[in-house]
Amino acid sequence: MRTRVVLDAPSNLGLRPPAPGTVPGCYKLAGALREQRIVQRLGALEGGVVVPPRYDRGGWQEGDGVFNAAALAAYTVKLADRVERHVRAGEFPVVLGGDCSIQLGASLALRRLGRYGLVAVDASADFRHPGNSDRIGAAGGEEVALGTGRGQDDLTNLEGLKPYLRDEDVRLFGNRDAFQDDRAELAALKIPVVTVGDIREWGAEALARATAEAFAIPELDGFWVHLDADVLDPSVMPAVDSPDADGLMPDELVSLLRPLLASPHCVGLNVTIYDPDLDPDGTAGALLTDIVVSAFAQS
Repeated sequence: MRTRVVLDAPSNLGLRPPAPGTVPGCYKLAGALREQRIVQRLGALEGGVVVPPRYDRGGWQEGDGVFNAAALAAYTVKLADRVERHVRAGEFPVVLGGDCSIQLGASLALRRLGRYGLVAVDASADFRHPGNSDRIGAAGGEEVALGTGRGQDDLTNLEGLKPYLRDEDVRLFGNRDAFQDDRAELAALKIPVVTVGDIREWGAEALARATAEAFAIPELDGFWVHLDADVLDPSVMPAVDSPDADGLMPDELVSLLRPLLASPHCVGLNVTIYDPDLDPDGTAGALLTDIVVSAFAQS
């Protein structure tokens, strides 16, 4: 078993403020999961924290591109340095966010090392970019597009490594069946989208095993798993910024994650978007911790 290392990436730079004068509370995710003893329960080493810049959109207005872009670019490089170090050492980083923009750090780190795939387990595709939307701004809803080279150069071409991910190396799981806006574009790009309905029809474990096997090819050096807590149904995970109905249930998510994380080709995991400010009794945070721990337990 590879050595697991828990690394905190408590950045909220990629989300819009939940209300004027406030900041998104997902930067508290790592602390909340640590309160649930996630490090000890995973038998992991302590990876410390990559401290993000201050959340400050300044005078940003719609049409100005991605807000917090300079801070996001600097943080992506810092996080990539840490992720790269662990992957090079043969360790398995478990990165606790934060919002989904932390995925850029993992994608940049792996692009430095070779060619890697991404399995994004998320309620939405996070594929908003200037070619399909005039409401660019929140990188937390754009990280897959940015990672595949779509968007402003100061985020998509760090270190001259654009794109960090090839379209054909991305798999999207858990998108809501009702979300159709990106579906035609993604299909044209041959980026597979496996919806909640698809998972229930074909079986989470079978789909995950097939995906892990598809990534076990000589052309790829491995793959990363990105987990957004909003993939869960809001009946069990209401503490996210966009709690959309008809999501996965906990056992379905564990069945999906387990074969992916067990693959020798999987090199790391992000956990994002859970907001402790929306979970005053800590129930959702305890559930999310249980899911992650269970996903690493091999039956």
